Amino acid sequence: MSTLRVTRGALVAAVYFTLTVLPPLSSFAYGPIQVRVSEALMVLPAVTPGTAWALFVGCLAANLAGGLGLVDLVFGSLATLAAALVVARVRNPWLVPIPVVAINALVVGTYLPLVLDLPIPLPLSWLYIAAGEAAAVGLIGLPLLFFIRSRPGLVRYLRGEGQ
Repeated sequence: MSTLRVTRGALVAAVYFTLTVLPPLSSFAYGPIQVRVSEALMVLPAVTPGTAWALFVGCLAANLAGGLGLVDLVFGSLATLAAALVVARVRNPWLVPIPVVAINALVVGTYLPLVLDLPIPLPLSWLYIAAGEAAAVGLIGLPLLFFIRSRPGLVRYLRGEGQ
C-alpha cells in the first residue's frame, strides 16, 4: 500500500468525520431521526473500492465522538463498512444508494431505539433511518457520483492510476 493511497484514505476518513461532527451538521447526524451529510461519501467505493475502509475509519471516529456508546461504535461502523463493500460491487450508479439505505436502516434502525431508550416501533425506526440515508446518499451522494464519473482525470486520481 503506497503512501499516496494511505494519504487519500486518511483524507476521506477525515472528511467523513468532519461532515458528521462539525456544527451545525452534527445537530442532525445523531439520534432517532438523522441525516448524516457525510453519508453522501458512501458513493465513493463505486468509483474506487479502497475508500470503503476509509469510510469505515471515518464513521468509527464519528461514532466515537458521538457518545452513543459501544453498540453504536461497533454496529454503526460495521454497517457503514458492509454497505461500502457492497457499493464497491454495484455497477449501475442509480442502484448505489440501495445497499447504503437498506443496511443502515436495518442495523442502525434496530439498535438506536434501544440505545436511546425510545418507545418507537422498529418499523418506524427503520423508516426514519432509511429516509435520512436516502436524503444523504440520494440527494447529495448521487450527484457527487455523477460529477466524479464525468471527470475521467478525477476518477484516475481517486483510483491512484498513473501516479
